[in-house]
Amino acid sequence: MAATAFGLAALLAIQGASASFASLPRTLPNITACVSEPIAYSCENTTAVRNTCCSPTPGGLVLQTQFWDTYTGLEKKGQLLPKNSWTIHGLWPDNCDGSYEQYCDLSRQYDPDPSPLVLPDGTPVPPYKGPGVETFVAEFGRFDLLDYMNHYWVSQGSPNSGFWGHEFSKHATCTSTFDVACYGPDYKKNQDVVDFFDAVVRAFRMYPTWDMLAASGIVPSNKTTYPLAQIQAALQAQTGAIPFLGCGQNGTVLQEVWYFQHVLGTEQFGHFKTVDSTTKTTCSSTTGIHYYERTPTSEREVRILP
Repeated sequence: MAATAFGLAALLAIQGASASFASLPRTLPNITACVSEPIAYSCENTTAVRNTCCSPTPGGLVLQTQFWDTYTGLEKKGQLLPKNSWTIHGLWPDNCDGSYEQYCDLSRQYDPDPSPLVLPDGTPVPPYKGPGVETFVAEFGRFDLLDYMNHYWVSQGSPNSGFWGHEFSKHATCTSTFDVACYGPDYKKNQDVVDFFDAVVRAFRMYPTWDMLAASGIVPSNKTTYPLAQIQAALQAQTGAIPFLGCGQNGTVLQEVWYFQHVLGTEQFGHFKTVDSTTKTTCSSTTGIHYYERTPTSEREVRILP
């Protein structure tokens, strides 16, 4: 990928041709103070969270969201979907009542195509014109992360990097454990962005949707449909809760899944307890659901073979 090539050039420029990956800067927050804080799952605490770097507050209902797309529209540019896997949408901090905030820190606005352009209070969200966020990842030498994102965090109809910038700006800036203050006095610019991307990947890997469905006999098909209840039951049996399922075309074509969690600890490292969706499915409960196969030329093998 072009972004990976850029990242290699950036690292060599920063660290020299003999750079050692052992010396790459860390992107971890400074959460040493959290060991003395009360322990409780987000949205289940009975007292106010004193240190918001220790628990996502107020956005304690955390959603790990995924897409099932059948094409990208940018296949000729090499932007392909991962075979036998859903793709990352994001990691969202809903409030405990199901409401949500967005674009909470415009000083960290890296979204080239904000949605919405104007917040409910009338504040405009200016489109970002600077370097893509993939350059932030490259500057930290995290080519492993960048490679994974290019394989599994794939946009439809637009370059991946703009999609990543959108997700950080709209959602991570409203997640208290990614606040710049949580990284302490040694904070390095864009450390929070890379840390968020790491957390997104970690959460995504907790929910292998394609595998869970396939193991339950639910595989993409252009001929077969599946009852909504069958899909819900297959995912509930493995996660302990009913996720949100999103469907298009009048509720008949499966497109999205959102897993809802309460978090014990930080969003970066804490324990995720899956809870039932607070959002009503947009899939039909009376008509069979299509889980369509992908266009063969729109996906690629991403598993590493021995």
